[in-house]
Amino acid sequence: MSKIIKIDSPKIPSNLRTASFQDIFYEQEPELMNCSISNSQIDNESIDRLILSKVKFKSMTFLNSTFNHAELTDVVFENCNLSNASFTLANIHRVAFKDCKLLGMDLTNSNLGNVLFENCELNLSNFADTRIKEVIFDHTSLRSANFFNSKLIKVNLIRCNINDIDFTNTKLKGIDISTCFFESIDVTPESLVGCQVSGDQAIGFSYLLGLKVKD
Repeated sequence: MSKIIKIDSPKIPSNLRTASFQDIFYEQEPELMNCSISNSQIDNESIDRLILSKVKFKSMTFLNSTFNHAELTDVVFENCNLSNASFTLANIHRVAFKDCKLLGMDLTNSNLGNVLFENCELNLSNFADTRIKEVIFDHTSLRSANFFNSKLIKVNLIRCNINDIDFTNTKLKGIDISTCFFESIDVTPESLVGCQVSGDQAIGFSYLLGLKVKD
């Protein structure tokens, strides 16, 4: 297995004030900073250019909400549900998603840096045309996720379910998927150049390349 990359963790102060997400509707700008918010439902909301900095969310739901052009820096989501939430054209840096349900989450055309997805469900999520640098997917399900035309730089996939994932037009050079589970993925032979795979996976990919393996 390749070396686990080091990423910068969210820089969260220890003395966060307790707040409510609804506070944002009373601000001139859609911005929340230096606060902790928990046990609330923020479903079916639409906030453009949301700014979050040094915020910790716990046991929150953001179902079917739209936060396009968002700016997230030093944010933690713990045991949250952001299924079908949209963060297209977002900038997301030093953000951690832990034990979160992120089914169908839309991150197209976004920029992710120093982001952790740990024990999350990202099935059917959309990372198309997204720049993903120094990001760790750890024990996370990415079934049928879309990474079409994404740019992956220093990305770790650790014991993830990547069955039916779409890596079309995405270079996997330097990406280690050897510990990941899949029966089939959508990928071109050109994209596989430099990808690190297990022996069993290599045999499977050989059929994609038109090779015949003899015992």
